[in-house]
Amino acid sequence: METETPDNLEDNAPKVIHSTTDFAKKAKLPKFKFKVPLFIKILTVLVVLAALAYGSLLEYIRPYEYGIKVNRIGWHRGVQKKVYETGLYLVLPFGIQEMYKLPRALQVLELTTSAQTAAYDTRIERAAHIQTSDGFFVDVDVSIIYRISDPYKVFTDIGPGRLFEDNGIIPKTEPALKNNLGKLTTEEFFNSPMRVEKALAAKQELNKELKDKGIEVTYVLVRYFHYSDEIQKNIEEKKLKDQLVFKNQAEARAAIEGAKLTKIEQEGKVRVEVEIEKAKAYVTRKQAEKDLYYRKKMAEADLLVKLAEAEQTRLKNEALQGKGAERMVGLKMAEVYKGIDVVILPSDGPSGVNPLDLNKALELFDVRSKGGAK
Repeated sequence: METETPDNLEDNAPKVIHSTTDFAKKAKLPKFKFKVPLFIKILTVLVVLAALAYGSLLEYIRPYEYGIKVNRIGWHRGVQKKVYETGLYLVLPFGIQEMYKLPRALQVLELTTSAQTAAYDTRIERAAHIQTSDGFFVDVDVSIIYRISDPYKVFTDIGPGRLFEDNGIIPKTEPALKNNLGKLTTEEFFNSPMRVEKALAAKQELNKELKDKGIEVTYVLVRYFHYSDEIQKNIEEKKLKDQLVFKNQAEARAAIEGAKLTKIEQEGKVRVEVEIEKAKAYVTRKQAEKDLYYRKKMAEADLLVKLAEAEQTRLKNEALQGKGAERMVGLKMAEVYKGIDVVILPSDGPSGVNPLDLNKALELFDVRSKGGAK
């Protein structure tokens, strides 16, 4: 079944709005018109003028720079003596005035055969070719550290830009090094104190030449030096021989000192042994004296005991020889009773025994006391 498309189908279809203008026209929206305020326009003009003025009328001197102004037109034409330091300064354009800048920080000039060993942002020149006092040639790597002490003198006597390197420090450096380091012999280059002394002399000579031009040398540092391969080999062989001699001398001195040390140690051991023997003898002597004193005191004590015992015997003998001796004999004889179990004695009459009568008992044993017992 076929469908028929009416002829007015496109007229009846909704139309697509292709732009905001058409939309505004169709929608009949109100029109808006943006107007920039006058003060913003003025501010914009002032900013543009300030930027142009800063770029063309003002010059900025950085903290590590000096500024020297030159007037090309006007009453005070030429180089101005005033040295400009860090800040913004007015410089008239169109060639009326110019501001030249010189470095204020320390500068380094490297004389070297190895550019890769040099510090960053330094001027590099070939090594100093110096003839020693004994006729040999040596290439010396040197670092010259300097600064601009008077920018006005540098600018007027040498020139602007980096001319203080090309026409100032570089032409004077190698002659000063040759005049001073050239006084050393081939071997003396290896002597650090002598080398430093000649470097200081070269620094003084450079300052004498450059002081009036406004440049001051701070340090002259000899970093490295090298001879030709053959000379270097000969020097190294000689140095090795010298070191061998020094080594042998040092070993000989060490052997002598070692022998002295051994002798001192042996003498010390002997002294110690002697003192030990003295101590042992002292102990033995004191022990003998102690034993002697002990035996002497023991003998004296024994003598006193013997004398006391003899005195006791003497006193006992004297006592036995007195009137108590007979009583003692009787008492001894009376002890005989102890060993007799039964004794039959008369108890009455003239011969009767009364055990309780001591005098009778004594008379019985024929013991008479002097003067009689009562």
